[in-house]
Amino acid sequence: MSEVNGAQRNNRKLRTGLVVSNKMDKTVVVRVQRKVQHPLYKKTVVRSNRFKAHDEMGCDVGDTVEIMETRPLSKEKRWRVTRILEKVK
Repeated sequence: MSEVNGAQRNNRKLRTGLVVSNKMDKTVVVRVQRKVQHPLYKKTVVRSNRFKAHDEMGCDVGDTVEIMETRPLSKEKRWRVTRILEKVK
């Protein structure tokens, strides 16, 4: 049984994004951008998603962070900050 849990834990989604808000208690909003090709015009366009992530590390607005998918922690929070890649200056 532990092998199954370990395999699932390794398959969790990882995203890298920018902290855009840290006004909540132990929660940050992270904007993750991805580049996709437009289906008709073939131009590369930037799409972004905003995720609420659990933050025990004390991130500031402008930090680049890595977030990992986790169990639901609240109504909208399903991610947690795993590490801070770059602190804002």
